[in-house]
Amino acid sequence: MTATTDSVTAFCAATRANDIDQLMTTLAPDAELVSPLSGRMVFRGHDDLRALLTTVYGGLKELTWQPVIGEGATRVAVSDGRVAGTTITDALVLELDDHGQIRRLRPHLRPWPATTVFALALGPKLVRNPGVLRRALRR
Repeated sequence: MTATTDSVTAFCAATRANDIDQLMTTLAPDAELVSPLSGRMVFRGHDDLRALLTTVYGGLKELTWQPVIGEGATRVAVSDGRVAGTTITDALVLELDDHGQIRRLRPHLRPWPATTVFALALGPKLVRNPGVLRRALRR
């Protein structure tokens, strides 16, 4: 169980430091992120997740995490950050594999106005990686 806690703790610390290399070590090889913005896009694999998470956490300022909730294979980490001068909150559900690495990330963003600002800031940056977007749209 220590490896599980360490993986989630390391993920949160890496996002605060915007250390994408460290963040990537917390993810399972087959990790995926279910988009909270589109509802149908799923970003899979280290290459696509690196591109996405670099854009996501590179655009957030003043990121803070509350203590992680849960035990076992599912955890919830709640963060607050700022994007374009507005505060955005994420209740991030993290599903872990048998080795304690993060297998699935399911962000839940709020409030709606901040989520809209976040989407408008993120979209143009992600368009620079059309292959990542195309693969995320596959089922």
